[in-house]
Amino acid sequence: LALSTDLSDMREKLGSMVVGYSKSNQPITADDLGCGGALTVLMKDAIMPTIMQTVERTPVLVHAGPFANIATGNSSIVADEIALKLVGKDGFVVTEAGFGADIGMEKFFNIKCRASGLKPKCAVIVATVRALKMHGGGPIVSAGKPLATEYLEENTELVTKGVCNLVKHIENAKKFGVNVVVAINKFKTDTDTEIEIVRKASIDAGAYDAVMSNHWAEGGEGAKNLGIAVEKACATNDENNFRFLYDANLPIREKIEIISKEIYGADGVDFSDLAEQQMTQYTNAGFSNLPICVAKTQYSFSCDASAKGVPTGFRIAVREIRGCAGAGFLYPICGEIMTIPGLPTRPGFYDVDIDVETGEVKGLF
Repeated sequence: LALSTDLSDMREKLGSMVVGYSKSNQPITADDLGCGGALTVLMKDAIMPTIMQTVERTPVLVHAGPFANIATGNSSIVADEIALKLVGKDGFVVTEAGFGADIGMEKFFNIKCRASGLKPKCAVIVATVRALKMHGGGPIVSAGKPLATEYLEENTELVTKGVCNLVKHIENAKKFGVNVVVAINKFKTDTDTEIEIVRKASIDAGAYDAVMSNHWAEGGEGAKNLGIAVEKACATNDENNFRFLYDANLPIREKIEIISKEIYGADGVDFSDLAEQQMTQYTNAGFSNLPICVAKTQYSFSCDASAKGVPTGFRIAVREIRGCAGAGFLYPICGEIMTIPGLPTRPGFYDVDIDVETGEVKGLF
């Protein structure tokens, strides 16, 4: 759904889903089983985005979504196309790519832009002082536990050490031919000195601009300067500068190695025996020209979630490679990542109920 350009394209994608292989090792699709049409009927309404609005009533299209660590992690092509039509030729559409630029952005450019044909002019990388402090060696952050004082008080040493992570993301984005604007998402505990360290490091790394954004406290007015910077960044770039990181017709192995070395900074890639067999199977089935959607931890450039900053001297371990022929990509599983988001041992639905007298929903928050 997320990579479909229209209903016809979604029908083709659903029908092309591979459900298994024959005894002669030929792929068997949903259309081979005669159920591609029925699948499309089930999804016919789902292809239309939900329109919502911000607190200041800016239209927002919500469709498909996050989790770029285990999927493409981007909003749908249909939503982007509708938004572009609504804003007109002189308007701007901001579309989100989930998690860090090493996964969400890379998949946006190499997978989504290939499918849509759209060429972006600017990438906005959102950074926080707190996150960079963690990458600079700050204490572990655990959900439900109070933040350490290092994150609540000025600590220029941690910020200075941690900006290397942001610098790597900026360098990665520039490989695609887009201008980069860094949005420094301000928390009330951030100091001017810490923000200036991030701003200067961003500019030195080649960002078109780096702007403090205080929309949390001031709403749209707090992001005005960020919007102006993005507008200028788009105006000074030609969409024809946009380029993919790799040629989709390269061998599967080579595409995975390019992403691992160029984006993650790995020394190389180690493929399990199963992954080797699957690469051969996909090549023989005619799927070797599909782009790559790597599943890996979102917490590090490496497969080790605890390796902060910009780790070096590591290799990417590919356990297996799943085929998503219908959607149009291959799906290497790297490290210890789980492809289903982790859930608590006590599901949240235990707390959800409804007041049958008033219709009020209880326990959602």
